[in-house]
Amino acid sequence: MSPNKKKLLITDSMGKAGWDLLAARDDIEAKPFSHLMKPDDFVLRIREEGGMHGVALGPTRFGAAELAEAPELRVVARIGVGYDAVDVPALTRRGIPLMVVGIANSPSVAEQAIFFMMTLARRGAHFDAMVKEGRWPERLKAMPVDLLGKTVLVIGFGRIGTRTAKRCLAMEMRVLVHDPYVPVERVRAAGYEPAPDLDSAVAEADFVTLHCPKTAETVNLFDAARLARMKPSAFLVNTARGGIIEETALHAALTSGRLAGAGLDVFAVEPAPTENPLLKLPNVVTAPHMAGVTTESVARMAFVAVRNILSVFDGNPIRENVINPEVLG
Repeated sequence: MSPNKKKLLITDSMGKAGWDLLAARDDIEAKPFSHLMKPDDFVLRIREEGGMHGVALGPTRFGAAELAEAPELRVVARIGVGYDAVDVPALTRRGIPLMVVGIANSPSVAEQAIFFMMTLARRGAHFDAMVKEGRWPERLKAMPVDLLGKTVLVIGFGRIGTRTAKRCLAMEMRVLVHDPYVPVERVRAAGYEPAPDLDSAVAEADFVTLHCPKTAETVNLFDAARLARMKPSAFLVNTARGGIIEETALHAALTSGRLAGAGLDVFAVEPAPTENPLLKLPNVVTAPHMAGVTTESVARMAFVAVRNILSVFDGNPIRENVINPEVLG
């Protein structure tokens, strides 16, 4: 390899658009690694490659052990927007930016949240099975409900939450927004109702959809006490991160009639074990952490992730995509 070339490790889950962008640069050498690689094996891979200047990650964890094997590392990119698997303080201490893909997958996640809401309200899985199993005469035993006129609480008013709220408003829903880091004036200006008191808002909502990051503040944000404040007719949707909902408490609420249903794209343990009791419930619809993954979003995320890395090498980092901007000076 030329001494002037930058050496990258790129998850093999990255879309073709990102690889094409890298191929157009003669100053880059990029090698793939398996997104299924175990943490210890990934550390060994970094050591074997040596001299890494940049890494693009899918779900792979990255922290002190990986950093110790990459003394020349200049940038870490996530092909996504969540970064709970990355030790941001460790990167910051080394002056290394962590970059995410901005709005590249935000519309896709917002669409999945709406899909869950509609599937739950209109009893999509139930009616599909009914027709296929020849139980047509039972169709009036359990009625679906409209989204029209219902109250939805959007928790988190960032890139995804703002898009989800917009789509809910288009469905003629009443939209409440809770985000302690967003001024209430901004929420009102966007046409929604601020809901600074989370517990009061939860009690009003027919649907609650989560779009907040997983942090020390939000782990088990929906525990038994908060779930108990929800209407028995309400639905809870999580396309954010596993662990924001306490799963044992959710199961208890769903099986006791204290909550109507849930849509879950994410789980505390992933892949979700088949013995997870939530997977046995008829009032739960699920997806395998795919809310932000579509044909189009994979291409967008790959392109932005690579552009993020190249922007650092080219001396002009895309600041709005940097999680720890203090490293930029």
